This record gives sequence, structure tokens and C-alpha cells, in this order.
Amino acid sequence: MAEDRVIADMWFDPRCPWAWITSRWLLEVEQVRPVDVRFHVMSLSILNEGRDDLPERYKEGLAKGWAPVRVAIAAEQKFGNEVLRPLYTALGTRIHHEKQELGDELYRAALAEAGLPADLAQYAESTEYDAELRASHFAGMDPVGMDVGTPVIHVPGPDGKLIAFFGPVVTPRPKGEAAGRLWDGTLLVAGTPGFYEIKRTRDVGPTFE
Repeated sequence: MAEDRVIADMWFDPRCPWAWITSRWLLEVEQVRPVDVRFHVMSLSILNEGRDDLPERYKEGLAKGWAPVRVAIAAEQKFGNEVLRPLYTALGTRIHHEKQELGDELYRAALAEAGLPADLAQYAESTEYDAELRASHFAGMDPVGMDVGTPVIHVPGPDGKLIAFFGPVVTPRPKGEAAGRLWDGTLLVAGTPGFYEIKRTRDVGPTFE
């Protein structure tokens, strides 16, 4: 009998390089474990609202960060959750690999690549779906707390209860069976009652291999 597959829900902000690497790792996991990944939108701009202790450069990035998540949530609202996978790939490739500037040209090209109407780019400056954006954001963040960022992953544990966690933060992404082993280990520690954190200082930046 075919092994039952589980759904791993991941929340992303298109601008976060660490979330991008984790998302590409999850696509590797799909190939070697009975896992199907489903993507959702969160917002670092929402997460950091009201924080005055941030560097000015980071604040500027957060101000710009509303646009891509607004485009993504508008696409999901109009065409369903399944469009987020190709749209995230199209956005992330341009943002992280090609180093394109955020803006209308990037959004329109990414939407077209994902098979979506390019005029959805107009929602970059619209608050029409901000309530839905916040709902998506908090659906991902509430189970893990607000002192983390993205990536956030939710997955059912062996007993069916939700396991929700921040991470893993890794670079470059493991591939093949190495991706599967990291998945196995991540679920093992995240599913342990009372387990909260493993961490060490990052000594390299994100690598998009």
C-alpha cells in the first residue's frame, strides 16, 4: 500500500533569503519523503510593526516589503492557494538569484511566469487584501510565537497533533537523501514535548545553490 503523504505548510515572505533556501529544501524533501508542501504568505513588515529599535536600513526594507506580500495574497485570494507555489518560485528567483529590484516590472514578470494576470501587480500598493494578509500571517505565526521570523513550518505529528516550528535555517540547501535526513531530524526534535531551541552563530551568508 502506498505510504500516506502528509502536508507540510510553510509560511514565507518573498524577501527573506533564509525562507527561500528552506522552501527550496522542502521541494527536495518532497522527492524523497511522503511530503507535499503547501505555501502560505506571512509578512516581516507585519511582524516588525511598531518596533523602533531597528536600524534605519532595515526599516526601509520593511516599508518596501509590503508590496510583494500584497501581490502574493491578492493572487491567492483571486485564484486559490495553489498559485502561490509557482508565484513564490518566480518572485524568489528574481529577488534572490537575479537580484532584481522590487517594483512593478519584477511583479509583472513573476506573475506572467506563474500563469497569472500581470495586472495583479497593481495590488502592490493596495490595502484591499490586508485583512486577509494579516489572517494568513497570524495563522502561521500564532502557534510558534512572535519572537521568530520566517520560515515557519506546520506539519502533523505521528499522533496527528500539529507540530509548528521556526526553521530550519540552513545554507546551502541539502539535496537528495541529505534533504530527507534533515527533515527526519527536524521532525524528531520539533515533535519532542518541551523542546524549544537548537542554535549556533551563523558564520556564512545565504547561498542559493
